Amino acid sequence: MLSVSNLSVQFGKRVLFDEVNVTFNAGNCYGIIGANGAGKSTFLKIISGQQEATSGHVHLEPGKRMSVLEQNHNLYDSSTVLETVLMGNKPLYAIKTEIDALYNDYNDANADRIGELQVQYEEMDGWNADSDAAAMLSNLGIKEDAHYTAMADLDGKQKVRVLLAQALFGSPDVLIMDEPTNDLDYETIAWLETFLANYDNCVIVVSHDRHFLDAVCTHISDIDFSKINHFSGNYTFWYESSQLAAKQRAQQNKKAEEKKKELEEFIRRFSANVAKSKQATSRKKMIDKLNVADIRPSSRRYPAIIFEREREAGDQILNVEKLSADLDGEVLFQNIDLNLNKGDKVVVFSKDSRATTAFYEIINGKQEAKIGKYAWGVTTSQSYLPLDNSEYFSEKLTLVDWLRQWATTEEEREEVYIRGFLGKMIFSGEEALKTADVLSGGEKVRCMLSRMMMIRANVLMLDEPTNHLDLESITAFNNSLKNFKGTVLFTTHDHEFAQTVANRVVELTPNGVIDRHTTFDEYMQDDKIKVLREKMYS
Repeated sequence: MLSVSNLSVQFGKRVLFDEVNVTFNAGNCYGIIGANGAGKSTFLKIISGQQEATSGHVHLEPGKRMSVLEQNHNLYDSSTVLETVLMGNKPLYAIKTEIDALYNDYNDANADRIGELQVQYEEMDGWNADSDAAAMLSNLGIKEDAHYTAMADLDGKQKVRVLLAQALFGSPDVLIMDEPTNDLDYETIAWLETFLANYDNCVIVVSHDRHFLDAVCTHISDIDFSKINHFSGNYTFWYESSQLAAKQRAQQNKKAEEKKKELEEFIRRFSANVAKSKQATSRKKMIDKLNVADIRPSSRRYPAIIFEREREAGDQILNVEKLSADLDGEVLFQNIDLNLNKGDKVVVFSKDSRATTAFYEIINGKQEAKIGKYAWGVTTSQSYLPLDNSEYFSEKLTLVDWLRQWATTEEEREEVYIRGFLGKMIFSGEEALKTADVLSGGEKVRCMLSRMMMIRANVLMLDEPTNHLDLESITAFNNSLKNFKGTVLFTTHDHEFAQTVANRVVELTPNGVIDRHTTFDEYMQDDKIKVLREKMYS
């Protein structure tokens, strides 16, 4: 279907890819993974023809059509929404445009050409194109009254959905998407997961959303040491199997037959779990291909995120009464009553992300509440990871000196002690002497996590903690929160995070709070809650 042969990419002295040879086949969905800077997005640009390789070839089977999810949200501002979607099928749109132009300048000489084009148009199911495009838009949450609106008049989140419809339109033979779930809500992502899980053609996707990768991928394509290797299975299978293989490699004295038996048992258990999923039928082809020979240890480095508590909290954690907040006269939330229990792990969310941020800022004393009050239990100690952490990184301090600010004893002030925390977050050797003002977004979050680990609070508050993190850090972070014995309040767009950590869901709305002791998936799929949510936001 799509093959890459002898592909090399080099920037100056840095080799990104070296003699890569891979094939992407029809019917499979490939999730491209790799450490930050490994070249995931660059690879997508090269295979889609947006960027030149240093050497090598990309070959698409003749007669096959490729579609790419557009990253420039303003590219089609001069077109209508429906027209933008139709442009996704370039051959079809070219014929439609030519027919329209010939009709506008109609004469006898044009008639034969129009006839030829209409035959081609019919063969491509062109007469149903408008209704197919409209149906795709509606599925993605763009209502009918917006279909003839100019793209320039849509907000950023709506544009993302239209560009997604454009990429999917006309069932392209090869579909290429870089972070397709960014700026999409839960319902839209769920629709896209189901659509792609049942898609018969070839999909190549880069995503930090593990739930999405698990729902759609039949293969994981790992970029490591300038090469790309395909592995059968989804992200969780790749992660858990590579961890198991690494553990086995460390067990030198274990017999080969025992190791093989352990791996086969792992595949059997994994297959049984996948078979129970909603998309079991489409995932069956993945299960059939799972193979012991595919299981290999990964060279990837995972941060060691371990949250410990200075002391255990008592029964009184947090009490919130009639809390309200607004922004420039617009109500973000009101009448929020909340009583946290010891050990609660609460996913806090709202359709308006400004509401959740305001909530954290109020209960951390960084913002005044319009109405209402809150009180922390006397035995609690809090640690907060804000959405905007820029205030923490304004000074030109080395990371060792930066983290020392939160040391409380002489022992904690020792460089060896501090380097221990930084080392857990993969700031080792010279990395620990970087200055705080030159860090990337992901490095800043890792520093904030080092700070939180050092504080040893019994209540953690996290506002979009996975922003800027790579898959390795997100996975390690996720596992650490599952194991944390204290109380957690967190807001995230990461579905897997929400589903595997939270035992309680709190939704902040302009008309009050919805509070349920349940998992995130159960909350979002409950029909009674769906009705209540509509009412609370109306």
